[in-house]
Amino acid sequence: MRARFAAMLAVAGLITMSCGGIVDPSQNAVDTYSGAYPPGGQSAGQPFTASNGGELTVKITALSPNQSAYVGVTWAQANGDGSCGGSLGILAQNQFGQLNVPAISGARIVSGKYCIIMSDSVGVTQTQTFTATISHP
Repeated sequence: MRARFAAMLAVAGLITMSCGGIVDPSQNAVDTYSGAYPPGGQSAGQPFTASNGGELTVKITALSPNQSAYVGVTWAQANGDGSCGGSLGILAQNQFGQLNVPAISGARIVSGKYCIIMSDSVGVTQTQTFTATISHP
């Protein structure tokens, strides 16, 4: 009986590993996203692919010329071709993203194609440039 149970656990472990499983956030890929958005507008969007399930974190690491501006940060499902244009399925949004503070953090993500979009959420008066990190499995 114990031998059968041990064999079932071994098979279950192999199946879990072959499906990718959930990735520990410390093992995430980190992509850098740089761009700009105009007053009242949004960035073109940054596509990325999550290869496994896990956690998503988006953090703005540079913002200019107004470093204290709030930034709209949107996480959305990408189009079928992986692009970020058109009407996207919004998964999470933070209209008050700030420099050096995670704007989206600990969000559960499954494997698939996604986009991060930055936007003017408070009425900036000039185009803002930004850099952000996207940590994903």
